[in-house]
Amino acid sequence: MSFTSGDATRWSDVYVVAGSRAVSVCGDFLAATTLALVLQQSGHGGLAVSGLLLAASVPLALLAPITGRLADRADSRTILTVVPLAQAVVCLALAFVSSPVAIIGLVTLLACGLAFTQPVLSALLPEMVQRRDLAKASGLSQTAGNIGMLVAPALAGFLVGSTGARLPLLLDAASYLALVVAALFLRTRRKGLKAHQADLAKWRLRDDRTLTVMIGVLAATIAGVSAINVFEVFFIRDTLGASTTVFGLVAASWTAGMLLGNVIFSRVPPHRISVPAVLMVVAGSCLPMVVGATVPGPGWLFPLWIAGGICNGGINVFVMVIIAGRTPGSVHGRAFAALGAAVQGAGVIGLLAAGPLVDQFDARLLVAAAGAFGLVMTLAGALVVRREPPSDPVASGSVPVRDSVAA
Repeated sequence: MSFTSGDATRWSDVYVVAGSRAVSVCGDFLAATTLALVLQQSGHGGLAVSGLLLAASVPLALLAPITGRLADRADSRTILTVVPLAQAVVCLALAFVSSPVAIIGLVTLLACGLAFTQPVLSALLPEMVQRRDLAKASGLSQTAGNIGMLVAPALAGFLVGSTGARLPLLLDAASYLALVVAALFLRTRRKGLKAHQADLAKWRLRDDRTLTVMIGVLAATIAGVSAINVFEVFFIRDTLGASTTVFGLVAASWTAGMLLGNVIFSRVPPHRISVPAVLMVVAGSCLPMVVGATVPGPGWLFPLWIAGGICNGGINVFVMVIIAGRTPGSVHGRAFAALGAAVQGAGVIGLLAAGPLVDQFDARLLVAAAGAFGLVMTLAGALVVRREPPSDPVASGSVPVRDSVAA
């Protein structure tokens, strides 16, 4: 595990990363919402929209073995300048095409770029901070991303309605250039020193069974949540009879809860953050789904979805601390890429399964089943973790490696 080798956390770098994350996430969701609206307005059906979602997710899962290794071997500044520049060019092209095939192909290229930059940014954060400050830094980064997620859909709807699709896509291209500027301002830098090749060669996720179980439970839960993103449209609109406005507010309440969760759980002391604690907040994010499936009206979902979002925010903060603490610093790129692959792959499975299920079963039953599935997987994971001895990289012989330098 590797944290900043200086005497103090580089908060200026943390703020730069958080700011760039807010801009880039807003840009990504702005483009995704815009393109979905474009496909819908052009008369293309659910197949085209599903293809768009898959194009944005599949590359992150498939490329993880390559991008994780590159994140640990290459200069972080090089990756964070070259790749976003290429993404900006792709986004410029998106602003001038209308064919669904071309749109999906270009979105796939954008997702390939994201597969390269995500593990680099995740691996940089532990290098910027002292161990005691990682939860707070992670909370700041997650909060920035959630703000971008909240702003983007409304902004996309306004811009597409008033100016058309081109402007929001050009703004997304500008967001990638903002990431380039942020990379040039960062003092923290991972250079993939050759002295760490032994760590790179011998580290395997499955050697830490507790960490593997945690990621497996997260993946299973994400599969259920991804399916619920499809189910809830039919559940809230058809079963509960909510208007489109109420549906939008209910969906936004989960993200609002995540913002609260980021603030609340970023204050938890590092010694209290453990894999069992992660499993507890995972269960806390699933339980409101089960209860929500029993409500008589949409108004009941607001407090439940906020509660689930709060636990979701805790998951995001805790997972960053756990992975940074249980893996050598020289392989953080691979570790975070493995997490990203599991989450994205599970999300794809959930989306693929949801479509046929909606046509066969009642939406209320599907929401309850998805939440219950997450609870069962969490309980099973907790039983496995309880039997496992704690695994610490230092105790097992992996000495912390400090591979960050001030530029």
